[in-house]
Amino acid sequence: MDDVSRRKIQALLDQHRTMRIATLRPDGWPQVTTVGYANDGFAIYFLCGKESQKASNLTRDNRASLAIDDDTPQVMEITGLSMAARAEVVNDPVEGEKALRLLFQRYPEQKSMPAALPMPGDVRIFRLTPTVISVLDYTKGFGHTDLVTC
Repeated sequence: MDDVSRRKIQALLDQHRTMRIATLRPDGWPQVTTVGYANDGFAIYFLCGKESQKASNLTRDNRASLAIDDDTPQVMEITGLSMAARAEVVNDPVEGEKALRLLFQRYPEQKSMPAALPMPGDVRIFRLTPTVISVLDYTKGFGHTDLVTC
């Protein structure tokens, strides 16, 4: 991966805070949901309920696809990321605290709503590691993507 691609991917990861993530249900059909995320470089963290369909799907099959972008008023302004990634449960308490700290930095408004915050024992923290990244940039032409292998 060249430096230009690396900087563009990093900038897009840093400027957003929601993504759509697709996991595989037991029947083989993909399930897509929107989740908040925080990143440390290309490591992407999100949390979900321990008993959620996402947690169950990723425990069975750790492959995920995700999309990060904006809702732009003009089609030719679309920029974003589409990724294939592997998901791993964060079991290390130090990494878990780091992930939660990053998420609270990305969502500072949540600190004023402590009753709405999940308890650590109620959530599962995942780290996504990209394997393939498509950098979408329609400003370079309709449907333009640059494929990057990690």
